[in-house]
Amino acid sequence: MELIKPGRQFDFMSKRWLFIGLSGVLLLLSIISFIVPGPKLGTDFKGGTEIEVAFKAPVSSAEVREAVSKSGFDSPDIVSVADQSNPNRYLIRVHEVSALSEPQKAAVRERMCLAPEDGSVPEDRCPQAVRATEVKFSPGGDKISARYDVAPDLEGLKKQLEGIEGVDLRPSANNPLVVSERDNKVELYLKSKGDQLMDGLREHLGADKVPDQALRVEWIGPKAGAQLRDAAIKSVLITIFFIMAYIAFRFDIRFAPGGILALVHDVGIALGAMVITQREITLSTVAALLTIVGYSITDTVVVYDRIRENLGKHRDMSFAAVINFSLSEMLGRTILVSFTTFLSLVMFLFYGTGVIRDFAFTLVVGIVVGTYSSIYVAAPLTEWIDRKFFGSNSSKRKKVNRVRTQKRADAVV
Repeated sequence: MELIKPGRQFDFMSKRWLFIGLSGVLLLLSIISFIVPGPKLGTDFKGGTEIEVAFKAPVSSAEVREAVSKSGFDSPDIVSVADQSNPNRYLIRVHEVSALSEPQKAAVRERMCLAPEDGSVPEDRCPQAVRATEVKFSPGGDKISARYDVAPDLEGLKKQLEGIEGVDLRPSANNPLVVSERDNKVELYLKSKGDQLMDGLREHLGADKVPDQALRVEWIGPKAGAQLRDAAIKSVLITIFFIMAYIAFRFDIRFAPGGILALVHDVGIALGAMVITQREITLSTVAALLTIVGYSITDTVVVYDRIRENLGKHRDMSFAAVINFSLSEMLGRTILVSFTTFLSLVMFLFYGTGVIRDFAFTLVVGIVVGTYSSIYVAAPLTEWIDRKFFGSNSSKRKKVNRVRTQKRADAVV
C-alpha cells in the first residue's frame, strides 16, 4: 500500500521555523500548566487511601461525595467506574492514610499505661494485667503490638482504647489477639481509613445501599509516595541519557542532541496535556511516558537511518536537501505506522475505564507529537548542528566539485 507516490518530494525544511515556533508555544503552555492549574498527583505519589465500592442500589456521585465529607474526610475524589454488571460502582480516593498521628500515638501509649522514661504510672488505674512494657505501631498505623509482664487482660485493653479520636478497634472475636503467650505479646488491629470510609458510607447512605465490604482497598503513605515520585523522575532521566548515548554511538554525535530534544519535547507536551486536562499522574502515567520515549526514539532512529544512508548516496546534495529527500521517502511508512497505532489507542480512550483511559490518552498525545517531532524537531536540529559546528560537509563537497569543474573548463580552453 503506497500513500505517497514514489519520487514525490516535500520541502519540510522550509517550514521548520513555523513548526519549531509551534513546539515552543506548546512546551511553554506545558510549563505554565504545572503552575496553573498544577499537576493532579494520584495516590501513588502524594499518598492516600483508595477504595472501590459496588453499591447495592442507585446512588449519585454527589451523594457519595457528601457522605464521605460528612465522615470527616477532606476533598474526596469520586470517580464513577463503567461496569455493565454493576452500574453503581465508584472509585473513592481521599488524602488521609491509615498512619496514626503523633498525638494519637501519645494518647495510645498513655491509655495503655506505658511508663515514660524516668517515670511511673498510677497503680490504681494501671494494674499489671493492662500495664504495657512496650508499645509499637505498624508503618500503616492499623496495628499495635504490645508486651506485658503478666498475662494481659484483653477486655481491659479494649476499654483502654475507647474514646481516642480516630483509633477504633476492628470488630472481631480475635481482636485483641495474644500472639505469644511466653512473651505476653498482644496485637490489636485498628480500623483502617478504608474501614472508616465504609462505616461513614453506611451511616450516611444506609446499610441497604452500602455493601458489607469494598471490592478493593489500597493505601500508600506520603513518604512512600515521595520515593515513588523520585524513582519515576530518575527512571525517565536515566532512560533519556542512555538513549542519547546509543544514538551518538549508533549514528554520529551530531545526531544525538536532535533525538534527545525530540524526546524531551514529546514527554513535556504529553505531560502538559495530562496536567491541562487534570488527569491523574500515577505510576501508570509514568509507564505511558516511558512508552512514548521508546516509540518516539524508534521513529526518530528510522528517519536518522534513512538520512545517513542518503548522505552516502547523494554526496552532491546539501544536508537540508538530504533531509527533505529522506523524510519524503519515509512519509508513507510513518503515516501508516502511526495511524494504525493511533486507531487502536483511540478505542481504549473511548471504551476503556479508569487507569486504562488515562494511559491511552497519554499515548495518543505522545504518538501525535512523537511523529511530528521526528520531522520538525529532531531533523531540523541535526541540520543546524551540522551546519553550525561541522561546517556542513555536503556543502563543502558541492563547492569543491564546482571548483574542479571550473578548472577543467579553463584547461580545455
